Amino acid sequence: MAVTSTRASSKPLIEKRSIDYIPEAERHGRLLSQFTLWMGANLQITAIVTGALAVVLGGDVFWSLIGLLIGQVLGGGVMALHAAQGPKLGLPQMISSRVQFGVYGAAIPIVLVCLMYLGFTATGTVLSGQALGQLFSVSDSVGILIFASVIVLVTVLGYRVIHFIGRVASIIGVIAFVYLFARLIGQVDVGALLQIRHFSWSSFLLAVSLAASWQIAFGPYVADYSRYLPSQTSSVKTFFAAGAGSVIGAQVAMILGVFAAASANGQFAGHEVAYIVGLGGTGATAALLYFSIAFGKVTISTLNSYGSFMCIATIISGFRGHLNVTRLQRLVFVLVIVGAATLIALLGQHSFLGAFKSFILFLLAFFTPWSAINLVDYYFITRERYDVPALADPNGRYGRWNILGISVYALGVLIQLPFIATKFYTGPLVAAMGGVDISWIIGLVVPAAVYYLAAKKWHSAVPDRLILPAEQDTVDAQPSRAGRTQAV
Repeated sequence: MAVTSTRASSKPLIEKRSIDYIPEAERHGRLLSQFTLWMGANLQITAIVTGALAVVLGGDVFWSLIGLLIGQVLGGGVMALHAAQGPKLGLPQMISSRVQFGVYGAAIPIVLVCLMYLGFTATGTVLSGQALGQLFSVSDSVGILIFASVIVLVTVLGYRVIHFIGRVASIIGVIAFVYLFARLIGQVDVGALLQIRHFSWSSFLLAVSLAASWQIAFGPYVADYSRYLPSQTSSVKTFFAAGAGSVIGAQVAMILGVFAAASANGQFAGHEVAYIVGLGGTGATAALLYFSIAFGKVTISTLNSYGSFMCIATIISGFRGHLNVTRLQRLVFVLVIVGAATLIALLGQHSFLGAFKSFILFLLAFFTPWSAINLVDYYFITRERYDVPALADPNGRYGRWNILGISVYALGVLIQLPFIATKFYTGPLVAAMGGVDISWIIGLVVPAAVYYLAAKKWHSAVPDRLILPAEQDTVDAQPSRAGRTQAV
């Protein structure tokens, strides 16, 4: 504990690392920080709105709550398995995808991840802009610009500041949610709402999908925030610390959203922030709630912006070789990312709710296959035995393009298309399924099974143990000629 504290206190406020491997001497932090970071990231207004969608779109309170909980546990398990990779590898999540996709091929899912970050940052900025607009008596557009400025600052400062804000956001979030729940119970007959039960598979599975997609969407960057933990940190404990924080935080927020939407008599959609704050009161109390909403969004929006920066750096480094990112370059990257998200927020702020629902459900088609492939490879094929130096070498063990991983990923996306039900696209088999979207289940199970069977037969050579950068001179990092049939 003392060593960890000494390490942490000696680190500069502004993070100097980007997509680099984190040496053991620079490792620091505690598992509690994983719990507080992810609880803070989930105790916020967008999670409330996500839960509310289960009711707004036709579900009853009782079955919506059960469906959301099931989705949290399933999706949270996927998210937490990714988190456990961070301390072992000391790498951002997406750069490790080069094992499954190749040094160049990993850019395919990474580009889609960047689009996801932009979407989540934009939607979060809309709600934060509403809160700041009410707090400072300015327009929502001005509130959006204020919030974007804060996100730029925190993202540039980096890892340590992000974790600190996560701890503060957790405390503020718990206080705000306890107060809002107390006020809600005093104003709404919760028991009566729970007694109204009209089960339908479409509404129930919508609730499951909303929560599962919320959690799975964290998968591409959750290891970015556990990679500084000492390498000897227990994978099981990392799994439960990150997973519990995320599941508990999201479920609490979504429960509030369900009850708020069910008691709103149609007044929730279009006035999400104002309605939630209205549950708590007016005057100084309302001002504090608007502040807590905006501050709660700082954590998750910063995670999205930071993740975007890491993804862009990963893509560039894959094609250019090793990339040293200066602080000025970091600032430019972040300004471009947040600027794009802010523009999207300004243009789409008046059609937020419907677009957001379609967006988060459509995301599943692209991220469940990636999660399935990454997790099966890490836990069942390579079994944590990565060659970290080779991740930066297109001519090395993992090659430029890994045909096996890319092919299974494409199959995983395509096989979901008949079952997707969103405003963007509705598959031909959705009507036959009673309008139920089961694409995300297929997108997890089928690619996982296909990749496992195929990789057992055709996977490139796996090192005998985890090879870290300090070991590259003493371990032969190159596989045999026969072991490179799938890494082109």
